[in-house]
Amino acid sequence: MKKSVKETEEKLQKLSNSLGGIEVEEPQKRPTFMTSEVIIMLVLTAVVSAVLSGLITYNFISSKEKKVDAEVQSFLDNYNYIVDNYYGKVNKEELLDAALAGMMDSLDAGSAWMGSEDSNFNIYLEGSYKGIGIEAYSNENGEIVAATVFKNSSADKAGIAAGDVILKINDKDVTGKSVDEVSKLLDSDDKVKLTYRHNGEEKTVNLKAKKVNLESVRSQMLDGNIGYINVSIFANNTAGQFKKKLNKLENFGMQSLIIDLRDNAGGHLIAARDILSLFLDSSHPIYKIKSKNEVQTFYSSGKSDKKYKIVILVNENSASASEIVTSALKEQYGATVIGNRTYGKGTVQELQTLPNGEQYKLTTTTWLTSKGKSINGAGIEPDINISLDNNDNLTLENDNQLQKAIEVLK
Repeated sequence: MKKSVKETEEKLQKLSNSLGGIEVEEPQKRPTFMTSEVIIMLVLTAVVSAVLSGLITYNFISSKEKKVDAEVQSFLDNYNYIVDNYYGKVNKEELLDAALAGMMDSLDAGSAWMGSEDSNFNIYLEGSYKGIGIEAYSNENGEIVAATVFKNSSADKAGIAAGDVILKINDKDVTGKSVDEVSKLLDSDDKVKLTYRHNGEEKTVNLKAKKVNLESVRSQMLDGNIGYINVSIFANNTAGQFKKKLNKLENFGMQSLIIDLRDNAGGHLIAARDILSLFLDSSHPIYKIKSKNEVQTFYSSGKSDKKYKIVILVNENSASASEIVTSALKEQYGATVIGNRTYGKGTVQELQTLPNGEQYKLTTTTWLTSKGKSINGAGIEPDINISLDNNDNLTLENDNQLQKAIEVLK
């Protein structure tokens, strides 16, 4: 069980607005998010080790003698003072979490304390989760309502549909409970007994939690053999979904393409690389990574260039990975960009996972476009700057940005 589509989108949008979008680069040569290359982890490792052993020691070893950085020593002195002198009971784990959260707050907007790894943030970046396949919300009557039932999930196969009301979980009444409370009930066991109301009829089914893949790519063929692909986030499985949708459109005779990246706050860098490699051969640079010591150029891994025209739709909420795809196709492919100036997030974060499952994002590098331009704080200016006439209930007919893209391709 996850929160409603609207709630999740609002949280992702708030995350984009407050953190400048999401751009996560997985450390090289590692299958997980964890890395040993972030200097701040030296501090963290020492403090956590001290808590576990009951003895606070922190030493940097030089070639001749052991030294303790003055700022680190000050932190440890104050940590010990707080633990020893606070009038109440101190939760050392919470104290260290708060210290790390404070560290992140003192850095740039992209660095942030994320908290538990079992969050919607991780679910959407991973592109899948283990559950029964229902995305729900609480209505004005306190009822838990299925907003989305994911295809091929246990709930879908059992016949549960969007709009059905969840009444009980394992015989416990959930009316009036929050979505978070309901989620905990569903996650407590691999097998769930669910009672729900469908078209006025009460039904009970036994469901088994299994892997549910989230769709981040939608597509359709428009008049004039114009293909349309919308990407909502760059998750781990987005590139694979994109390739399947693109191949299907091409097999149906697509002659030009619209890629809609509006309100896409970013995601995994590797997903952006793989999507770009579907359009550009390996002679094309697609972006550059600037660290403290060097600038490294990354190239497409594609085998050939596509030949059809491409239009990219963006807006002020298109950030990070969206901007990498947009800038590369604009500079290297000649794609036309339509919409509003993008967010302007030119930094890359690595996601750190602590032993207790808590996580934080740390900005480790910045990125430049394929031609070496920084868009950080500036964004990408569209070739055709046009704002939406209507933000509510968009359709093919009243979406003037999409209509402009169709006009350009025709």
